[in-house]
Amino acid sequence: MPRYDAPVRDMQFVLHELLQLQNHANLPGFADASPETIDQILDEGAKFAKNVLFPLNAVGDKQGCRRAADASVKTPDGFPEAYKQLVENGWPLLSAHPEMGGQGLPHVVNIAWTEMVSSSNMAFGMYPGLTHGAYQALMAGGSDELKAKYGPKMASGEWAGTMNLTEPHCGTDLGLMKTKAVPQGDGSYKITGQKIWISGGEQDLTGNIIHLVLARIEGGPEGIKGISLFVVPKYFVNEDGSLGARNACQCGGLEEKMGIHGNATCVMNYDGATGWLVGEEHKGMRTMFVMMNEARLGVGLQGMAQAEVAYQNALDFARDRVQGRSLTGVQAPEKPADPIIVHPDVRRMLLEQKAFLEGARAFVYWMAFQGDLQHKSPDAAVQQKAEDYMALLTPVVKAYLTHKGYESANLGLQVHGGSGFTREWGLEQIVRDCRISLIYEGTNGVQALDLVGRKLGANGGRAVFSFFAEIDEFITENEKMEGLELYIEGLKTVRAQLQDGTMWLMQNGMSDFNNAGASSHDYLHLMGLTALAFMWARMAKIALEKRDSGDPFYAAKLATGRYFVERMLPDAPAHLAKVKTGAAAMMALDAAQF
Repeated sequence: MPRYDAPVRDMQFVLHELLQLQNHANLPGFADASPETIDQILDEGAKFAKNVLFPLNAVGDKQGCRRAADASVKTPDGFPEAYKQLVENGWPLLSAHPEMGGQGLPHVVNIAWTEMVSSSNMAFGMYPGLTHGAYQALMAGGSDELKAKYGPKMASGEWAGTMNLTEPHCGTDLGLMKTKAVPQGDGSYKITGQKIWISGGEQDLTGNIIHLVLARIEGGPEGIKGISLFVVPKYFVNEDGSLGARNACQCGGLEEKMGIHGNATCVMNYDGATGWLVGEEHKGMRTMFVMMNEARLGVGLQGMAQAEVAYQNALDFARDRVQGRSLTGVQAPEKPADPIIVHPDVRRMLLEQKAFLEGARAFVYWMAFQGDLQHKSPDAAVQQKAEDYMALLTPVVKAYLTHKGYESANLGLQVHGGSGFTREWGLEQIVRDCRISLIYEGTNGVQALDLVGRKLGANGGRAVFSFFAEIDEFITENEKMEGLELYIEGLKTVRAQLQDGTMWLMQNGMSDFNNAGASSHDYLHLMGLTALAFMWARMAKIALEKRDSGDPFYAAKLATGRYFVERMLPDAPAHLAKVKTGAAAMMALDAAQF
């Protein structure tokens, strides 16, 4: 039967040895994030994920959510009790602001906890995950009054938060939005419109739900420049903090989905609901992007997290399942056949998963650390560099990790053979759940367009050239290290390929925008491979320095990194070749010729 055990040892390696959080005690919140504290969080989080959340994963998939005639929504059995434990144990408060009752720990520590939640029960994890994003957006753009009224209970998870963007006629193109906001003269607005695909739009987990809703103020500019952001609570909040009357918003229906059945994906109807402006009029996208970027990192993490649980179960199956004999001779003479892990093609699938997972974990944790530096470093240059990295690489985290994470989940199913196609082994649910990660929070194609169309050339390409410079500095400092040659050469090669693709896009993307669009997917994957190669080179250096410690972890790390360099990094020149073909072949057919 399926199982999940948090990869605590690898998380510790990334947090303590790769990122060395203990060396940043000068930053706010980091002094409280000692290795001992982090280890305790990881150990307790692993228990909660394994014993509380994972047993509900299949339950949520089978039962789904149910909407009653009064528009209320019941989540799967066990979800309300598990959510109550989550709040009582203080998990949502890990990285929340101390003034809102939070512990103020680094965001990167919260990322490790979030990975455990997402691996163990992706549908459940979306409830607190989206609340955290809505809370961050409120902290970034809300007035002091709004922060005081909603912030503490959103931080604790006692109240949930949602993001309301999509409408039946518009998804990515939010300029087509029709939801309207009419000012009332008392500082409030009446919000009218319909939003679809709203995760957690209604549920029975929290006492209140704080909706963040995009709408156009009556008479405002057309298009994306006329969109504002509003707080629309399910229940009004009285002056003493108690809940008042119900607002004029409700769940009009639940979507029937391919996966994540345990999360309530709602059609939300706003019929003159009362809301309050967050930030400036017509500047709603600026604040909503705080939540969207947080969500995009979280979705990238989901892709990796589902790949992790798929890998663990594929590995268990490969060790236990006996089929055929090894090509080089009998390996288990006491058994009627050898475990399938002896077969090279099974090892290929397992190592594709393992090498991706460990590189991806380092990458997404490193990115979360950049977010901490952006907001907490006293050095303006460090802040700027981190901000540039967050802008440039967030689309890569979202799109590359979900694309490869979904491929990895499918490999986990493939290792199971016919068993993987049946429900009892759990892999088919993982594949179904994981599939949404390539779609929501901006499809992966949109992320690639964002990367090449907006992020790459911003500030004269400052972010990407800073990334190149950091890689070059690492290569220069370590190219003579014995045993690291394979990783340095691989990093050098892919870095040169990424620069080649970057220069081609800068020269050809502006002259024909279709060139940029046609090349964007492969360019993003080339950057993803470069980022993972950088992470693997850094991890290999640490493993080489500690390979004589007697801990087999480091030898396994080096062997896995070797597989990445020799078997996965060679995909890079293929991506580069496709980048440089441009749009001609892609745009040759008229629409009628397809």
